[in-house]
Amino acid sequence: MTEKNSKEVVHSDAFRRIEEIDHKYVMHSWSIQNEIHPLPIERGLGSYFWDFDGKKYLDFSSQLIFTNLGFQHPKVIKAIQEQVALLTTVAPQYANEARNRAAELIVEKAGPGFSKVFFTNGGADGNENAIRMARVATGKHKILSCYRSYHGNTTSSITASGDPRRWPNEFASGHVHFFGPHSYRSSFFSQTEEEERDRALAHLEEVILFEGPNHIAAILMETVVGGAGILIPPAGYLQGVRDLCNKYGIKWIADEVMCGFGRIGEWFAFQKWEVKPDLIVFAKGVNSGYVPLGGVVVSEEMASTLDGQFFPGGLTYSGHPLACASAVANIEAMVEEKILENAREIGEKIFRPELERLMAKHKIIGDVHGIGVFWAIELVKNRISKEPLSPYGKISPEMKELFAECLRLGFVPYMNFNRLHMCPPCNISETEALEGIAALDQALAIVGRYYQE
Repeated sequence: MTEKNSKEVVHSDAFRRIEEIDHKYVMHSWSIQNEIHPLPIERGLGSYFWDFDGKKYLDFSSQLIFTNLGFQHPKVIKAIQEQVALLTTVAPQYANEARNRAAELIVEKAGPGFSKVFFTNGGADGNENAIRMARVATGKHKILSCYRSYHGNTTSSITASGDPRRWPNEFASGHVHFFGPHSYRSSFFSQTEEEERDRALAHLEEVILFEGPNHIAAILMETVVGGAGILIPPAGYLQGVRDLCNKYGIKWIADEVMCGFGRIGEWFAFQKWEVKPDLIVFAKGVNSGYVPLGGVVVSEEMASTLDGQFFPGGLTYSGHPLACASAVANIEAMVEEKILENAREIGEKIFRPELERLMAKHKIIGDVHGIGVFWAIELVKNRISKEPLSPYGKISPEMKELFAECLRLGFVPYMNFNRLHMCPPCNISETEALEGIAALDQALAIVGRYYQE
């Protein structure tokens, strides 16, 4: 890559060739095709990837929050290679060792009270099938879920999402949304975390009563809300949800697609608050996205109920041996390399104090919140009004400018509306974490002029 002047970048022939072929033949998700310019990526290693110009980027997005062990982890690569040589694929009606071992390990990490795994190809169809299980088990049809949420892009999963991406896709029936807790942007005029918890639970119970408990199969929630803001539940909130489910005969589906497998420093995020859902949906970090894989962990009680009933669901590649072998290696590597401990340490030693320092320095930061290697920075035009730097459902020119500066610096956060999410691999080093914070500090300086006193 060379620069003609400060504004125009001249890319290599390889870079331009990948761009041209991509634009001609590939249709990208959630995009107006003529308005996007996907960055051509050649290779990755650990917490970094390189484009076809040879430029290096520190990945604080973990792509779409899934490379929990980073790029090209040798143990996971080796497991895939060995499985290819043994059994590349098999239909789901047969048993195989890779699937058995993956299920065994996942149930083990979920902890006491869980029994079986239904494998899917990703998180969306994981949520789709969890919803189906809840309906079959209860004989009820309504699903409650949060406005601030994203559950995937299959029919029921996208309708259950609160994210604006659901708006053109709401074709499933029986879905009702409610407001979960969000202390910084409270829907309940709360002044404290305790008020937010209590008022959010009172609101949820009122929704349950108005929708009819005898018609509600499940409450579907991200244990820690991911794409919609990395929202940490107040102490006692999840127990309150569990109590409401018990009270009204409702199943609790915990969407752990993004927050599971080390992201917050636990195998599953619900374990942080010592509560248990009825169904756990996983994907992404279970094998760091090396081969598409997701699934549903079923509690012993739910499994007992479903064992005697016909389950109306299945996928051609359910429990694909390459995906399951990579999950086994991923989980074993996390244990051997103390990845959960690293995520917790990086969160408390680096991210919390450093992001709070940046908030004190840059007025445009309205709030920071997170846990482990899962953090969000709220960017605002004014701290008093809390007006977001980008309106809900849109990406403003200011945010586009900020993201472009991050890329120029070789730093890639996850951006959503007025937020930057700091979500690097769970095995990131302290040096790499500080490198990312320094790049973020530089990038924020260029949008400081948009702050309004």
